[in-house]
Amino acid sequence: MVTVNRIGPLLKPDPARVMARPFGPFSEQRTTRVLARVMTLDDAQVEDRLGQVMGRFQGRHHDLARTLLDRYQDLQACLFIDQPLAEPRRMLIGAYFTQEYSVESAALFNPSLVWHPDQREVPEGARRFVLSLRSIGEGHLSSITFRSGTIDRDCRVTLDPVSPFVTSPRMLDDPFYDKPLFERKLWEVGHFDGFAVEVLAGLGEHFTMAELRESVRATRAALRGRRNPEPDLSRHAIITLAESNYEIRFDARTPLCERIIFPHSPTEVNGIEDARWVQLEDGDGGTLYLATYTAYDGRVVLPQMLATSDFLTFKITTLNGPQAQDKGMALFPRRIKGRYAMLSRQDGENIYLMYSDALSFWYTRDQVIRPRFPWEFMQIGNCGSPIETPEGWLVLSHGVGPLRQYTLGAFLLDLDDPGRVRGRLREPMLRPQGAEREGYVPNVLYSCGGQLHGDNLIIPYAMSDWASTFAAVNLRELLDELLAG
Repeated sequence: MVTVNRIGPLLKPDPARVMARPFGPFSEQRTTRVLARVMTLDDAQVEDRLGQVMGRFQGRHHDLARTLLDRYQDLQACLFIDQPLAEPRRMLIGAYFTQEYSVESAALFNPSLVWHPDQREVPEGARRFVLSLRSIGEGHLSSITFRSGTIDRDCRVTLDPVSPFVTSPRMLDDPFYDKPLFERKLWEVGHFDGFAVEVLAGLGEHFTMAELRESVRATRAALRGRRNPEPDLSRHAIITLAESNYEIRFDARTPLCERIIFPHSPTEVNGIEDARWVQLEDGDGGTLYLATYTAYDGRVVLPQMLATSDFLTFKITTLNGPQAQDKGMALFPRRIKGRYAMLSRQDGENIYLMYSDALSFWYTRDQVIRPRFPWEFMQIGNCGSPIETPEGWLVLSHGVGPLRQYTLGAFLLDLDDPGRVRGRLREPMLRPQGAEREGYVPNVLYSCGGQLHGDNLIIPYAMSDWASTFAAVNLRELLDELLAG
């Protein structure tokens, strides 16, 4: 058996960390009625009510006044008046259509650990890390949040202080799209039809969202008098695809722990789940952090990808191809024989290996691991990206056994041929114990990725879909056990 040291600390969800979100949408008639009620207030009443709002909420948000004024801008079209409104009334209108949302009121779990891009002034033998977590709030809506800290030479984990604030990124106003790539993605989803051809014919090799919307509008107008107008499904698919590939940016002054990646695109409206981060070496000398994650729209789960070099600007893209489906995709940290490689679990039960020449497209798969031992008879999956060791690719895994108990194991793949399994643990190395068994989903241990630190494997893991902590395993001991199996 492998010796596991639970090293802590415990990361618990904090319901006091809130963000300001739009309250609504409501029907146009209801919105108009609420606006009319606010307009009946005289200036003194507006000042008094706004003073109460700011007194209660201003200290819980960065620049609440600007947030309320921005929200007012969303509602201007519903106001049937021509004269400009005073700022207090605009802010109060914005306040009626804004709510506080506790981003981690229910859970803070499924962590993924990567080394921080800034390792300056770190003590000898220590390393600074970025920890990504899945946070769940009201309505079981998942988002991605971050923590940072250091691990010293003795595997002691120190977390950086956590700000009480939560800050949303700025959407980049008009990202550019590459026409050949956009065409390929439309073809993959079955909507590169006549309407799409005409829409894209009016665009250059690179185009913006505004230009795409205008070309869609012009194409619809041109087809209006024809016998076979374009299907609404094609128009919807084109816009949805564009909206699902976007870019966000945080202010450089925003601490990492304040940054929240909240659902934005049509594919994400019901949550962003289980980001598996990896630092990709791609031969150009730069550092790129990638995360595969699950987007959920309330009916369908879709794999998507985050990319960043600094954890300030993030590019979100869809994954495409017949094998870009289901959950649990995890990229290898470098190319293998010139191709990208990724683990996956399209059938919800077995682990597969995929190769591709392009990060966004995945066409084939080969089964690598299937449930073999009783603790994983129900299903097996990866717990993050493969980790390169001298003996092979080390992959953390989870297995589901009787009474839906999730336990953590591991297997080892050949460095040059990851389709060849060199060894796997016959028994779990980490089982839920004591308080770890109690939470939102009992008896579940889960991780989205660990890292090697000196002679140890550091494993951040979630306990019963509620909170998170850390464990350490001696690498040599683990590899010996894997190779013996």
